[in-house]
Amino acid sequence: TTLQAYRTTQFNSVTMAPKSKKNADSINSRLALVMKSGKVTLGYKSTIKTLRSGKAKLVIIAANTPPLRKSELEYYAMLAKAPVHHFSGNNIELGTACGKLFRTSTMTVLDAGDSDILSSQ
Repeated sequence: TTLQAYRTTQFNSVTMAPKSKKNADSINSRLALVMKSGKVTLGYKSTIKTLRSGKAKLVIIAANTPPLRKSELEYYAMLAKAPVHHFSGNNIELGTACGKLFRTSTMTVLDAGDSDILSSQ
């Protein structure tokens, strides 16, 4: 029975994987479109500046952002009434999804452009 339970859990984990991959591909394609047609800021300092000025429409935070920094960004976003999206990948993957060759732990969408990233959140 333990072997059967192991196979069941293994099967379930395999069937659940494509859904999260599809979501990741969806957000990645939206990020690419925002980078091309919209206006964004990359990085922690510029994200804080846009949140404090009230220009931020959406904040995206990478999964491996330090907890203190993450809670600070969430607090500023709450004050600015801006939605927060927790990106499933790490800061390297977020930078790559933005088409950059560097890491970025946070990014702010100021103008969505042709993308529907704001309505999908």
